[in-house]
Amino acid sequence: MTTVRSTPTPDPIALDATASTADAVQAAALATSRQQRGWLGIYLDLTKARLSALVLLTTAVGFIVAMPVGIDWALLLWTILGTGLAAGSAAAYNQVWEVPRDRRMVRTQSRPLVAGRMSSVHAFIAATLMGYLGVMTLAVFVNFAAAGLALLTILLYVLIYTPLKAHSTLNTLVGAVCGAIPPMIGWVAARGAIEPGAWILGLMLFVWQLPHFLALAWLYRDDYERGGFIMLPMRDRDGELTAQVTVLTAVLLIPICLIGTLLGVAGLWYAFGSLLLGLWLVALSVRFYRNRTNANARRVFFASIVYLPILLILLMLDRGPINSGGFLSNEAVPAGTSATATQTALRESSAPRSANLLP
Repeated sequence: MTTVRSTPTPDPIALDATASTADAVQAAALATSRQQRGWLGIYLDLTKARLSALVLLTTAVGFIVAMPVGIDWALLLWTILGTGLAAGSAAAYNQVWEVPRDRRMVRTQSRPLVAGRMSSVHAFIAATLMGYLGVMTLAVFVNFAAAGLALLTILLYVLIYTPLKAHSTLNTLVGAVCGAIPPMIGWVAARGAIEPGAWILGLMLFVWQLPHFLALAWLYRDDYERGGFIMLPMRDRDGELTAQVTVLTAVLLIPICLIGTLLGVAGLWYAFGSLLLGLWLVALSVRFYRNRTNANARRVFFASIVYLPILLILLMLDRGPINSGGFLSNEAVPAGTSATATQTALRESSAPRSANLLP
């Protein structure tokens, strides 16, 4: 007589505990390595260096794309410096505010204030100095419109987005607004006014962040819940709505990116590349919708990370004519026009509007 041996069913509670333990061990190892980096490492962590680097990249792209001829490198450097200080200020204020919640999350336990590597008072003073220096740098060396946008970003991020994370799923939308402003700062720095091209760049970044952060929130939904943050996946346990919004926003990215070509922000090679990138992101988002697993969410998340730098490179390599009508107008930048002459003409034409945040 043959004895049939049944395979024991894994205990989901035990598996979850094992995963949490592994995460805790990884976080502890990360915290130890960061403690050995000194004050430079502490400030890089306080200002969320990776996120700030993305802010600087999108700012630079907005600046470069807005320049029809040549690049004013000195002006670009002042723009990046001021925007970087403002971004670091917002990140530092955010960490001061969220210390109690960060202590409860595995992925944030190595942050400087939580780990005791820096006091909250020190971080608050640093955030205030960075914010002041960043806004003043833009006001003095760039223009008031760029400084105003930077100040608006700090206020939105610190006073609305940060507290909203503990009360409403709408925090993701507010956070996406903050992330959409840097390329607009770059554009305004180059041309002196917020024009249609700036709005399109901002809209691209706004919509891109939604599938990116929804996939991230799904992956870390348990950790966010431990921290007391309200994200869509926590209110959407089966993930259907989360996946639907992910697909919808991925689809929406395609026409938004193509509008950039119609406005003269970029050319046809960019349009073709952005279309392929968009279809790829949509395909992975649909896959996540059909089978809502962590593996599929992770694919969407990493695809969004690959998507953005390629899109930005295409924007810089295939810049359009950038005038009032783009490819829909007969206007064009005269051949042989110098970078200095072009920038002077742009600033003179937009001088009455340069102090306003609206076109």
